Amino acid sequence: MALRKTRTYEYSEVGFDSLSAMRLSGLEYMRAMVAGEIGAPPSIGDTMGMSIPKELDYGYVTFEAEPGDFLLNPMGSVHGGFAATLLDSALGVAVHTSLDAGLGFTTAELKVNYTRAIKPNGGKLQAEGRLIHRGRQMATAEARLTGIEDGKLYAHGSATCFIFPLRPQG
Repeated sequence: MALRKTRTYEYSEVGFDSLSAMRLSGLEYMRAMVAGEIGAPPSIGDTMGMSIPKELDYGYVTFEAEPGDFLLNPMGSVHGGFAATLLDSALGVAVHTSLDAGLGFTTAELKVNYTRAIKPNGGKLQAEGRLIHRGRQMATAEARLTGIEDGKLYAHGSATCFIFPLRPQG
């Protein structure tokens, strides 16, 4: 019988601050969130072990995450969904930083290329996202997932996002 473990963690359920998003640009919103001035970091960060952004600028973001044994697939390596989630997050934040006040986005297409297996004890990874194109209704971005200690590329991907006007909530 396999050894069973328990994993617990805390997270904030407060997330998107629609009133702030109506008055702040995407970059201003992300910077205020990271600084703890509005909302809370998305709960996916706590779930997946992602840091808040380490670098954040217009069309650019980096953050870190550390894979663990709670993310394994049947082959004993980290499930590809972990890399896909990190890339999707980096791609989304890169696009988010380009938005004007009152605009939102959603991922319309995500493409992920896996280049090597991620091991549960392989060390921290850095996700780096870059905006490639920002139009009126669509944006594209690219991201890379590299090992911080070994410098190896583990996955890369791209996304197309729809941009739309937000509606005030609340």
